[in-house]
Amino acid sequence: MAAVIVWTGLEAKALRLACRKSVRDWAAILGMSVRAVTNWERLGAGTRPRPDTQAIFDTVLRQCDPEARMRFEALVAQQPGAPVLAEMQAGPRAWEYESWTEDIERAVLAAARQDFVFAGSLLERWRSRWPVTELDDRGLYLLARSTALVGDLRRDQGALLGPLSASASYAQARLLFTRLDIPRRTAQLDLSLAVVTEMSGQLGTAASRYSDLAGDVRLSARDRARAALWVGTALDKQGRHEQAIDITTTAIQVFENLGETEDWATGHQKLALAHRGARNLGEAVRLIEVARANTTGAAPMQDVRLTTAHGHILLSDHATAEEGTALLERAEAKAAQYGMTHQQRSIQGIRGRFQRLAPCLQ
Repeated sequence: MAAVIVWTGLEAKALRLACRKSVRDWAAILGMSVRAVTNWERLGAGTRPRPDTQAIFDTVLRQCDPEARMRFEALVAQQPGAPVLAEMQAGPRAWEYESWTEDIERAVLAAARQDFVFAGSLLERWRSRWPVTELDDRGLYLLARSTALVGDLRRDQGALLGPLSASASYAQARLLFTRLDIPRRTAQLDLSLAVVTEMSGQLGTAASRYSDLAGDVRLSARDRARAALWVGTALDKQGRHEQAIDITTTAIQVFENLGETEDWATGHQKLALAHRGARNLGEAVRLIEVARANTTGAAPMQDVRLTTAHGHILLSDHATAEEGTALLERAEAKAAQYGMTHQQRSIQGIRGRFQRLAPCLQ
């Protein structure tokens, strides 16, 4: 980034163009006359606004968003005699740290709505802006958080393995948090990597990793309970339903004690699926209704998962199979709408298994 040593008409015009304002609107923003703005731009390098006006330009430039600042620098760099710009220290400035933090928060909200494209654009424009060697600890922390969030986006989109995948992003973020010596964040990345392992079908390995993390003191009580819940999920997928029921029930009690309502409802969804696997269909239906009743304002991903679980349970009983099919179709359509390819594949797998087993349910 750069600072303006002396403002002339050239830099004044570049700033207006970078902010994408008309002459009239720009004059209103600066509190100047249209004639004054026109004169600066006409005279170019041959005029220097008064010191108080230069201070106004300094303030406006500081308040510009990152894209406008980059446009300004590009415009100035195209002008002859660019020495009006003085190189400053490498790495982000204070205002860039603030903007980066705000964009991370915006990306989290966008990801919750499954707006993957917008969330990704907010994160990627910062991740590649500076070499790692130019970042201090604060910059490395923001880079690590951004990279972990990119991992979440890729996981939700079903990109689990490979160079541009959730596992690659999580591994990169883990290295950064390890370098910063933040054990809790490192352990959270271990948990995220275990989730990818499970989603990739390596159920035994995932269950073992979850079990270790369920007792990992680096994690919060909530994260340890979530690890235990996912042990139950992995066991259920392996067909070890009774063990899954016991472990999931214990995790639900921890969530209740912690007052974690959302995790408590998710636990009931997982418990319902474990009972489905054990052929306790009446209990499975009761538990999925508890989960639905305690899930409010569900994001698209959460809604798809809950609807899929409900449909899966109903599909397991010939008397309710038609209703279950309808729910799965609805969940699949919503997954397709938001680009949740992993969820789509999961739903298609459920329907495929049902078609093969349908004669046994009659």
